[in-house]
Amino acid sequence: MEGKGAEREQWNNKFEFILSVVGFCVGLGNVWRFPYLCYKNGGGAFLIPYIICAIVGGVPMFFLEVGIGQFMSEGGISVWKMCPLFKGVWCRPIRPLISVKGSVIFFVQSRVREQEEGPRISVVRGIGYAAISVCNLLNMYYIVIISWALYYFVLSFQAVLPWATCGNWWNTIACVGEGANHSTLEALKAMNVTPKDSVVEFWDNNALQISKGIDDMGSMVWPLFGCLIFSWVCTYFAIWKGVKVTGKIMYFTATFPYVMLTALLIRGVTLPGAADGIRYYLEPKWDKILDYQVWNDAGTQIFYSYAVGLGGMIALGSYNKFNNDFAKQCAVLCLCNSLTSLFAGFGIFSVLGYMSYSLELPMDKVAEAGPGLVFIAYPKAMAQMPFSPLWSAMFFCMILMVGLDSQFVQVESVVTAIVDLYPDVLRRGRNREIVVAVVCLIDFAVGCTMVMQGGMYVFQLFDYFSASGIILLSICGLEAVGLSWVYGVDRLLDNMEMMLGFRLWPYFKYAWKYITPCQTLIMVFSAILFYETVKYNGVYEYPTWALGFGWLLTASSLIWIPGYMIYKFFSYPGNFKEKWQASTKPILKAHHLRPQDWDNNPPITYKKTLTLDPLTSSDNCV
Repeated sequence: MEGKGAEREQWNNKFEFILSVVGFCVGLGNVWRFPYLCYKNGGGAFLIPYIICAIVGGVPMFFLEVGIGQFMSEGGISVWKMCPLFKGVWCRPIRPLISVKGSVIFFVQSRVREQEEGPRISVVRGIGYAAISVCNLLNMYYIVIISWALYYFVLSFQAVLPWATCGNWWNTIACVGEGANHSTLEALKAMNVTPKDSVVEFWDNNALQISKGIDDMGSMVWPLFGCLIFSWVCTYFAIWKGVKVTGKIMYFTATFPYVMLTALLIRGVTLPGAADGIRYYLEPKWDKILDYQVWNDAGTQIFYSYAVGLGGMIALGSYNKFNNDFAKQCAVLCLCNSLTSLFAGFGIFSVLGYMSYSLELPMDKVAEAGPGLVFIAYPKAMAQMPFSPLWSAMFFCMILMVGLDSQFVQVESVVTAIVDLYPDVLRRGRNREIVVAVVCLIDFAVGCTMVMQGGMYVFQLFDYFSASGIILLSICGLEAVGLSWVYGVDRLLDNMEMMLGFRLWPYFKYAWKYITPCQTLIMVFSAILFYETVKYNGVYEYPTWALGFGWLLTASSLIWIPGYMIYKFFSYPGNFKEKWQASTKPILKAHHLRPQDWDNNPPITYKKTLTLDPLTSSDNCV
């Protein structure tokens, strides 16, 4: 019909949804972030809190986000019609809205009346806006990792891998390459020089060309700048046509990484010293179990790798059919996610064990416990393989696949949220493609600061403050509180049963209502009470202004929640009770209603021309 936007897309089949979630969740968070956090926090000491946090926080939130996305068929912002205090609708005829109590159906009546009488006024976006803001900040720096991988991939097409040797323009006197013997190491120590592997020096002095600090941003690292442009071009053309195209791309990008991880593990465990590395990975240091930072990193990593609190899982779930059995899929996907992290850890630590053996250094001294760990351990493993350039090219191709498929979904999540706010305009013609282009260009402009000589310091600030720690924990905790206490956990479970045909395990009720909110609350307060200044490589301390900028990144997302909630709550007329009632009634379509919702309200005649059409248009409930 003229004037109406295109209908909302759905996955062609269930397998596309599963592969897209694998591509989104099982990404660099598993093969890049998990290993370096595990290494930083004492190996096995990290695994125990990681598993506990997965059970009490990650799994329940994963089920929750996929479930509400599928139920509402909305993106990360407009899904909060379920709880308008966090993101809702203010209908123009306010007086009758307040006069009817306990009615879900009344919002359906109000929509028809409001469509006839005048324009709508947007209200509280809260959690939805916060989550999408975090996701967009993540897009800005996540793709820089892909650019690093692309740089290594291009340099792999040489007879001798450049990071496997010393004597290059980027090497120093401390460089130790392949074939270094014991006497060479002793000579360096006699000069009070700590041996540095050639892989480490290539990373610092060639790939990053890292400066002395964030105060010295230096010049643009042009090879990385070119890689960043190429990565954003790939992202744009992968998602500009929507999820039907994105889903097909995932058939390759989500499965190829497992082939490479397996090959690397087989090679890693055959290297001398690998057993010591794996022992360090699995044996917990019990003195670190009580360290708050270990638990905070574990909890943050769970929410990060499960991709909850970002709006991405809501967006992916929203493209499912209403009766899709998401519970079975979520159980498999959660297990797949955590096992992939553990599996990748074996490969990383077997190589670190070999580096410890060859450099004659303790395990905790062989590499920097930071974001660059993967670009040290894996290239080292590549150099030890026969036909090393081939293996290196395949490995960094895998990193590109892992990173790009996550990036595709993250950008898709932001675009979906924007398009769902204004569907009648943005689903017409090439408007969606324009939105994709604008999002990509803005994020690219910010990312350029991270491919300068001081870019790694900017990158770490974004990684530490914008999409992890306090912010993810706060969003997840408030999501659980809003849906279980305001919307109603029993109503939520009823909705899940409407889709699944069976009721979820009772554990989810108590997890959503008590366990997950308590976990996130404790961890947020602990993060504030035991805050430690972020350092690069455990040595470089950021200046005060840089830390202030980091906290602004955190506030830029979290401010949406209390800001919109307070402002729009007091925009409603009436006393406090009437404001609360008006702001907490869900905005649901006819097929969302339970039998008791109909039974508890006066009979209402539904006519397709007056009710169902407006209700099925996302523009009516923004």
